[in-house]
Amino acid sequence: MQLDLFSDTDNEQEQIRSLRKELEEMNYQYYVLDQPTISDKAFDEKMRRLQDLEARHPEMADPKSPTQHVGSDLQKNGGFEQVAHRYPMLSLANTYSEEEVHSWYERVRKDLGTAPEIVAELKFDGLSISLWYENGELVRAVTRGDGVRGDDVIQNVKTIKTIPWHIERTDIPASFEIRGEILLPWKNFERLNREREEQEEPLFANPRNAAAGTLKLQNPGIVKSRGLDAYLYYLLGENLPGTTHYDNLQAARSWGFQVSDAIRRCATLEEVMQFIAYWDIERKHLPVATDGIVLKVNDLKQQSILGFTAKTPRWAIAYKFQAEKQLTVLKKITYQVGRTGVVTPVANLEPVLLSGTTVQRATLHNADFIAQLGLREGDSVWVEKGGEIIPKITAVEKHSDLTGLQADFRFATHCPECGTPLQRDPEQAAWYCPNEDGCPPQQKGKIEHFVSRKTMNIEGLGSETIDLLYAQGLLRDIADIYALQAEDIAKQERLGQKSAQNILESVEQSKKVPFARVLFALGIRFVGETTAKKLAKAFPSIDLLANAPKEALVMTEDVGEQIAESIRQYFTKESNRTLIERLRNDGLQLTGESNNILKSNILTGKSIVISGTFSRHNRDEYKALIEENGGKNVGSVSAKTSFILAGENMGPQKLEKAQKLGIALVSEEEFLQMIEEKI
Repeated sequence: MQLDLFSDTDNEQEQIRSLRKELEEMNYQYYVLDQPTISDKAFDEKMRRLQDLEARHPEMADPKSPTQHVGSDLQKNGGFEQVAHRYPMLSLANTYSEEEVHSWYERVRKDLGTAPEIVAELKFDGLSISLWYENGELVRAVTRGDGVRGDDVIQNVKTIKTIPWHIERTDIPASFEIRGEILLPWKNFERLNREREEQEEPLFANPRNAAAGTLKLQNPGIVKSRGLDAYLYYLLGENLPGTTHYDNLQAARSWGFQVSDAIRRCATLEEVMQFIAYWDIERKHLPVATDGIVLKVNDLKQQSILGFTAKTPRWAIAYKFQAEKQLTVLKKITYQVGRTGVVTPVANLEPVLLSGTTVQRATLHNADFIAQLGLREGDSVWVEKGGEIIPKITAVEKHSDLTGLQADFRFATHCPECGTPLQRDPEQAAWYCPNEDGCPPQQKGKIEHFVSRKTMNIEGLGSETIDLLYAQGLLRDIADIYALQAEDIAKQERLGQKSAQNILESVEQSKKVPFARVLFALGIRFVGETTAKKLAKAFPSIDLLANAPKEALVMTEDVGEQIAESIRQYFTKESNRTLIERLRNDGLQLTGESNNILKSNILTGKSIVISGTFSRHNRDEYKALIEENGGKNVGSVSAKTSFILAGENMGPQKLEKAQKLGIALVSEEEFLQMIEEKI
């Protein structure tokens, strides 16, 4: 008996070690990479199992256990200043059943000796943020981080229209903090994913991941373009206007903060349950994602009495909605070939009703995803709508009855369209068809991209018309568009002389489209609309771009190693150079205007921070000089900073960090000598 007991103890201790490692990795995937590998419910089940095991084995107590701290989204070397929270930024205990809500309520009532008033609110599915105000001015915007420290992302937060920079009122505390959630509204999420799909970039799984990834970008311009929003839900500080949570939120609303209207004071548990039942249905009509209800004790003194655990407040709890899912059968796995050659597997399902729509297809992402789930045709699978929009297979309920090798799924080895052997992208999990000049979906996809509204805006050449002209051999690449004849178009099915005339007029107008849009229209892999604009500014002609060394490309804003390599490969290919010459002869705009014509490469490969005031040039002029000589302007000091162009009254924080990292300070005179400009 003792041996059996010892064996059980040994086994549970090993489970504790294993669960701790597994949960830390899942926290990293969720908070840092914004790529969760498990559902919230499954994660919480593992966390509870670990909590139960640790309670049975106090000898294994560890303050570093995932049960003792919140997950961290801190960005190592991310370019953001890390700031200590004034008040710990804890997470909430989660529950998935009404029985657990009842148990929590009874514990609170017992501890207080009276029935508490509860404030019920929507639980927004985004990224937590803490906004600090001093004398009405927004001075910090700090992420949750590890609960103790967070990243100050104030420049990105200032792009959000619903967050005030300045509050001109006399009834606000001199210093206060308000917390809330950064969100990406559904319509902006769908738009962003459509744009990413057009560029064959990985889609965001849900608005939460998209919002988190956006807030960590180093370019506030891109952040602004994505259209983040924010709802605020918790006021902290001294001399708050009210003695209850609800009253403080109403005051914050009057100060100009966006506070949700979906807040209710509940005197009884029955009212709490009514609120939960109502919003479980109505949340589907909201403009932003929600994943549950948050319940908080309203009275601030009662909150203080109840206190906190190591990682959660005892006076609040989150009730999580159950994800809507259905069981169906995976009938067949087929493939789609995109314009850049990426081959995407698609699940063809027995039709099933989800969130009011019939689902028959779901993306399978890539071969690794299929292998991870062990999917086989004929399997019974669970299907959910990711963020209520994108259908996805989340689990296998039962494998098909087939046995033997024929039941194992094998990813395609050859292109389903042209038969070319597929290749694996070493940088990604994708397989692709390398036959970009002869694979029909790639050829037609590139033409469709070229004529689209955001590129050359050639009206009349929709996908059906392109299919017709492709079938007749009249279109094989984008340059063929400029060789089309009216009679060839007019004789196609459903077209005529008038349609032909309209198409050719639009083709002629496209020759006036500026260089940046032409560059985007070429469909160079990873070069989206914004990147094309940056490249056109840095290299104001197709020839300068085509001959630019990789070192110069990566110095362009938003261009990293992967994009630079893709550009080099594109222009190295002889067929693409021939295509460019044909477009040049057709009269397209392959040059543009730029204020940043490269004068030298003296600063190529150098990242430079400007700080202080100057006598010879202003800061904007120095930024231009840096770019004109091949350098890159960066806003914050890091280990990657080459040197600081230091003027008078240099910022003390930048000076301290530069000294700590051993980064050189270059004076105004030394810099001008460096680039050989006369002083």
